[in-house]
Formats: sequence, C-alpha cells, structure tokens
Amino acid sequence: MDVRIGVIHTPREIEVELPDDTDHDALAAQVEEALKTQEGVLWVTDRRGRRIGVPAARVAYVEIGSPHDERRVGFGVQ
Repeated sequence: MDVRIGVIHTPREIEVELPDDTDHDALAAQVEEALKTQEGVLWVTDRRGRRIGVPAARVAYVEIGSPHDERRVGFGVQ
C-alpha cells in the first residue's frame, strides 16, 4: 500500500510504501487522529521499518492507495 503526503510550501510529495497487510481503515483513523491539532505529528512506518514524521501543521493532504494498486508505466492498450 502506498501513502502520499503533500507538504505545504514544498513542491514534492512524501511517498511511503507500507506493508501489504496494512489496514486501510486503521491507517485513515491514525491520520485523522494525528491531524486533529496543529501540534500533532503524523507518524508512518514504511515496509523497511523506517519511521517518517510530518508535523500536522505542514500536511496539505494525505492520499492512501489500496493494497492492490498497480503502477503502470508507458503506453498500453487494454
């Protein structure tokens, strides 16, 4: 599962690849809880065990991908 975090005043997103067994609803609840106050920090742990923290006051948006999303590259016809 992929998570993209947009940060205010930064042109790039933070992309985090989470373990495939990550619970989508639990992650959404964690994000919502972290963003309730300006002093909060959104902590996400990637599939390698690294922890990434983003101050809630700087989060522009959070996009949570499904565990079955495929990355497509190039021009394909289906």
